[in-house]
Amino acid sequence: MKELLWVKGLHKSFYTPAGELKVLKGVDAVFYEGEIVSIVGVSGSGKSTFLHIVGTLDRPTNGSIEYRLGDTEWCNPFLLSDFQLALFRNREIGFIFQFHYLMPEFTAIENVLMPALISLQKQRNVTVEICKQRAEKLLDKLGIYSRKDHKPGELSGGEQQRVAVARALIMNPKIVLADEPTGNLDAITGEELFKLIMDLNHETGITFIIVTHNTNLSSKCHRVLRMIDGRLTEI
Repeated sequence: MKELLWVKGLHKSFYTPAGELKVLKGVDAVFYEGEIVSIVGVSGSGKSTFLHIVGTLDRPTNGSIEYRLGDTEWCNPFLLSDFQLALFRNREIGFIFQFHYLMPEFTAIENVLMPALISLQKQRNVTVEICKQRAEKLLDKLGIYSRKDHKPGELSGGEQQRVAVARALIMNPKIVLADEPTGNLDAITGEELFKLIMDLNHETGITFIIVTHNTNLSSKCHRVLRMIDGRLTEI
Protein backbone atom coordinates (compact mmCIF):
# COMPACT_ATOMS: atom_id res chain seq x y z
CA MET A 1 0.00 0.00 0.00
CA LYS A 2 1.12 3.54 -0.75
CA GLU A 3 1.59 6.09 1.98
CA LEU A 4 -1.22 8.64 2.01
CA LEU A 5 -0.52 10.72 5.11
CA TRP A 6 2.63 11.38 7.14
CA VAL A 7 2.44 12.86 10.62
CA LYS A 8 5.76 14.11 11.93
CA GLY A 9 6.59 15.32 15.43
CA LEU A 10 3.10 16.65 16.13
CA HIS A 11 2.75 18.74 19.28
CA LYS A 12 -0.31 20.60 20.49
CA SER A 13 -0.58 22.75 23.59
CA PHE A 14 -3.43 24.79 24.96
CA TYR A 15 -2.73 27.81 27.12
CA THR A 16 -4.94 28.50 30.12
CA PRO A 17 -4.73 30.79 33.16
CA ALA A 18 -3.34 27.76 35.02
CA GLY A 19 -0.53 27.39 32.49
CA GLU A 20 0.35 25.32 29.44
CA LEU A 21 -1.59 22.12 28.84
CA LYS A 22 0.35 19.76 26.58
CA VAL A 23 -2.08 17.43 24.80
CA LEU A 24 0.02 16.01 21.95
CA LYS A 25 3.67 15.36 22.74
CA GLY A 26 5.42 14.41 19.53
CA VAL A 27 3.11 12.17 17.52
CA ASP A 28 4.65 10.33 14.56
CA ALA A 29 2.46 8.17 12.32
CA VAL A 30 1.96 6.96 8.77
CA PHE A 31 -1.39 6.12 7.20
CA TYR A 32 -1.81 4.21 3.96
CA GLU A 33 -4.23 4.14 1.08
CA GLY A 34 -7.17 1.81 1.51
CA GLU A 35 -6.84 1.01 5.20
CA ILE A 36 -9.16 1.43 8.16
CA VAL A 37 -7.32 2.55 11.26
CA SER A 38 -8.92 3.00 14.66
CA ILE A 39 -7.49 5.20 17.39
CA VAL A 40 -8.41 4.24 20.94
CA GLY A 41 -7.52 5.65 24.34
CA VAL A 42 -9.01 7.08 27.50
CA SER A 43 -11.02 10.29 27.42
CA GLY A 44 -8.80 13.34 27.35
CA SER A 45 -5.80 11.50 25.91
CA GLY A 46 -5.72 13.67 22.77
CA LYS A 47 -7.52 11.47 20.21
CA SER A 48 -9.96 14.10 18.99
CA THR A 49 -7.31 16.83 19.08
CA PHE A 50 -5.13 14.66 16.85
CA LEU A 51 -8.00 14.05 14.42
CA HIS A 52 -8.86 17.75 14.26
CA ILE A 53 -5.29 18.64 13.35
CA VAL A 54 -5.00 15.87 10.77
CA GLY A 55 -8.27 17.18 9.33
CA THR A 56 -6.86 20.76 9.30
CA LEU A 57 -9.65 21.95 11.60
CA ASP A 58 -6.95 23.02 14.07
CA ARG A 59 -3.25 23.81 13.75
CA PRO A 60 -0.40 22.12 15.62
CA THR A 61 1.86 23.96 18.01
CA ASN A 62 4.81 22.19 16.37
CA GLY A 63 5.29 19.43 13.82
CA SER A 64 3.75 18.83 10.42
CA ILE A 65 1.37 16.69 8.39
CA GLU A 66 1.79 15.86 4.71
CA TYR A 67 -0.80 14.45 2.34
CA ARG A 68 0.09 12.70 -0.90
CA LEU A 69 -1.88 14.30 -3.72
CA GLY A 70 -0.38 12.39 -6.64
CA ASP A 71 2.26 9.79 -7.38
CA THR A 72 5.06 12.08 -6.24
CA GLU A 73 3.30 15.26 -5.09
CA TRP A 74 3.01 15.92 -1.36
CA CYS A 75 1.33 18.82 0.42
CA ASN A 76 1.68 20.26 3.90
CA PRO A 77 -1.72 21.99 4.14
CA PHE A 78 -0.58 24.31 6.93
CA LEU A 79 1.73 26.06 4.46
CA LEU A 80 -1.27 27.10 2.37
CA SER A 81 -3.16 30.37 2.69
CA ASP A 82 -6.39 30.28 4.67
CA PHE A 83 -8.40 30.27 1.42
CA GLN A 84 -6.31 27.48 -0.13
CA LEU A 85 -6.51 25.51 3.12
CA ALA A 86 -10.31 25.72 3.09
CA LEU A 87 -10.35 24.43 -0.51
CA PHE A 88 -7.95 21.63 0.40
CA ARG A 89 -10.11 20.55 3.33
CA ASN A 90 -13.26 20.69 1.21
CA ARG A 91 -11.84 18.58 -1.63
CA GLU A 92 -9.45 16.16 0.01
CA ILE A 93 -10.95 15.20 3.40
CA GLY A 94 -14.30 13.83 4.50
CA PHE A 95 -15.58 14.17 8.07
CA ILE A 96 -18.00 12.12 10.15
CA PHE A 97 -18.66 13.25 13.72
CA GLN A 98 -20.45 11.73 16.68
CA PHE A 99 -23.14 14.39 16.36
CA HIS A 100 -24.41 14.64 12.84
CA TYR A 101 -24.19 18.44 12.46
CA LEU A 102 -26.84 18.37 9.77
CA MET A 103 -28.50 21.69 9.01
CA PRO A 104 -32.08 21.28 10.24
CA GLU A 105 -33.67 23.61 7.72
CA PHE A 106 -32.40 21.60 4.74
CA THR A 107 -33.43 18.18 3.45
CA ALA A 108 -31.20 15.12 3.54
CA ILE A 109 -30.08 15.52 -0.06
CA GLU A 110 -29.46 19.24 0.41
CA ASN A 111 -27.25 18.48 3.41
CA VAL A 112 -25.30 15.94 1.36
CA LEU A 113 -24.86 18.45 -1.47
CA MET A 114 -23.43 21.28 0.69
CA PRO A 115 -19.69 20.48 0.29
CA ALA A 116 -20.14 20.08 -3.48
CA LEU A 117 -22.07 23.34 -3.81
CA ILE A 118 -19.37 25.18 -1.86
CA SER A 119 -16.72 23.88 -4.26
CA LEU A 120 -18.83 24.03 -7.42
CA GLN A 121 -17.64 27.41 -8.66
CA LYS A 122 -14.02 26.19 -8.69
CA GLN A 123 -14.66 23.04 -10.75
CA ARG A 124 -14.84 22.69 -14.49
CA ASN A 125 -17.44 20.69 -16.34
CA VAL A 126 -19.40 20.08 -13.14
CA THR A 127 -22.97 21.22 -12.71
CA VAL A 128 -25.48 21.21 -9.87
CA GLU A 129 -27.31 18.42 -11.66
CA ILE A 130 -24.18 16.24 -11.78
CA CYS A 131 -23.64 16.82 -8.07
CA LYS A 132 -27.28 16.02 -7.35
CA GLN A 133 -27.04 12.76 -9.29
CA ARG A 134 -23.98 11.75 -7.26
CA ALA A 135 -25.75 12.65 -4.00
CA GLU A 136 -28.74 10.54 -5.01
CA LYS A 137 -26.48 7.58 -5.83
CA LEU A 138 -24.79 7.87 -2.44
CA LEU A 139 -28.09 8.02 -0.58
CA ASP A 140 -29.30 5.02 -2.57
CA LYS A 141 -26.11 3.11 -1.77
CA LEU A 142 -26.54 3.93 1.91
CA GLY A 143 -30.13 2.71 1.85
CA ILE A 144 -31.91 6.00 2.51
CA TYR A 145 -32.80 7.27 -0.95
CA SER A 146 -36.49 7.19 -0.05
CA ARG A 147 -35.74 9.68 2.75
CA LYS A 148 -33.83 12.17 0.59
CA ASP A 149 -36.48 14.89 0.80
CA HIS A 150 -36.96 14.58 4.57
CA LYS A 151 -35.39 17.06 6.96
CA PRO A 152 -33.09 15.82 9.77
CA GLY A 153 -35.81 16.14 12.41
CA GLU A 154 -37.85 13.60 10.45
CA LEU A 155 -35.05 11.02 10.38
CA SER A 156 -33.89 8.49 12.97
CA GLY A 157 -30.43 8.78 14.51
CA GLY A 158 -29.09 6.05 12.24
CA GLU A 159 -30.58 7.70 9.17
CA GLN A 160 -29.08 11.05 10.12
CA GLN A 161 -25.66 9.45 10.49
CA ARG A 162 -26.00 7.83 7.07
CA VAL A 163 -26.74 11.26 5.62
CA ALA A 164 -23.57 12.49 7.35
CA VAL A 165 -21.61 9.63 5.76
CA ALA A 166 -22.97 10.53 2.32
CA ARG A 167 -21.99 14.17 2.92
CA ALA A 168 -18.47 13.03 3.82
CA LEU A 169 -18.20 11.12 0.54
CA ILE A 170 -19.74 13.62 -1.90
CA MET A 171 -16.35 15.11 -2.90
CA ASN A 172 -14.70 11.71 -3.50
CA PRO A 173 -12.09 12.18 -0.76
CA LYS A 174 -9.14 9.84 -0.41
CA ILE A 175 -9.50 9.92 3.36
CA VAL A 176 -12.41 10.15 5.79
CA LEU A 177 -11.89 11.09 9.44
CA ALA A 178 -14.52 9.81 11.85
CA ASP A 179 -14.72 10.96 15.48
CA GLU A 180 -16.84 8.50 17.49
CA PRO A 181 -19.20 7.93 14.53
CA THR A 182 -21.20 5.28 16.40
CA GLY A 183 -21.03 6.95 19.83
CA ASN A 184 -24.49 8.47 19.60
CA LEU A 185 -26.17 5.32 18.25
CA ASP A 186 -27.54 2.19 19.86
CA ALA A 187 -25.44 -0.98 19.60
CA ILE A 188 -27.27 -2.52 16.64
CA THR A 189 -27.38 0.70 14.60
CA GLY A 190 -23.72 1.32 15.44
CA GLU A 191 -22.78 -2.13 14.14
CA GLU A 192 -24.72 -1.49 10.95
CA LEU A 193 -22.97 1.84 10.40
CA PHE A 194 -19.56 0.31 11.01
CA LYS A 195 -20.30 -2.49 8.53
CA LEU A 196 -21.26 0.20 6.05
CA ILE A 197 -17.90 1.90 6.56
CA MET A 198 -16.09 -1.41 6.02
CA ASP A 199 -18.07 -2.05 2.84
CA LEU A 200 -17.29 1.44 1.52
CA ASN A 201 -13.62 0.94 2.28
CA HIS A 202 -13.60 -2.39 0.43
CA GLU A 203 -15.47 -1.04 -2.59
CA THR A 204 -13.86 2.38 -2.98
CA GLY A 205 -10.43 2.12 -1.32
CA ILE A 206 -11.11 5.19 0.82
CA THR A 207 -8.90 5.39 3.91
CA PHE A 208 -10.78 5.74 7.19
CA ILE A 209 -9.23 6.95 10.45
CA ILE A 210 -11.72 6.34 13.24
CA VAL A 211 -11.56 7.54 16.84
CA THR A 212 -13.66 5.21 18.98
CA HIS A 213 -14.13 3.85 22.48
CA ASN A 214 -15.81 0.75 21.09
CA THR A 215 -13.21 -2.02 21.34
CA ASN A 216 -15.48 -4.47 19.53
CA LEU A 217 -15.56 -2.23 16.49
CA SER A 218 -11.91 -1.20 16.67
CA SER A 219 -10.85 -4.86 16.63
CA LYS A 220 -12.34 -5.18 13.13
CA CYS A 221 -10.07 -2.47 11.70
CA HIS A 222 -6.88 -3.17 9.79
CA ARG A 223 -4.81 -1.45 12.46
CA VAL A 224 -5.43 -0.18 15.98
CA LEU A 225 -3.44 2.70 17.45
CA ARG A 226 -3.61 3.74 21.09
CA MET A 227 -3.18 7.30 22.27
CA ILE A 228 -1.24 7.27 25.54
CA ASP A 229 0.11 10.39 27.20
CA GLY A 230 -0.04 12.41 23.99
CA ARG A 231 1.64 9.83 21.77
CA LEU A 232 0.41 7.10 19.43
CA THR A 233 1.53 3.50 19.74
CA GLU A 234 0.44 0.57 17.60
CA ILE A 235 -1.35 -2.30 19.34
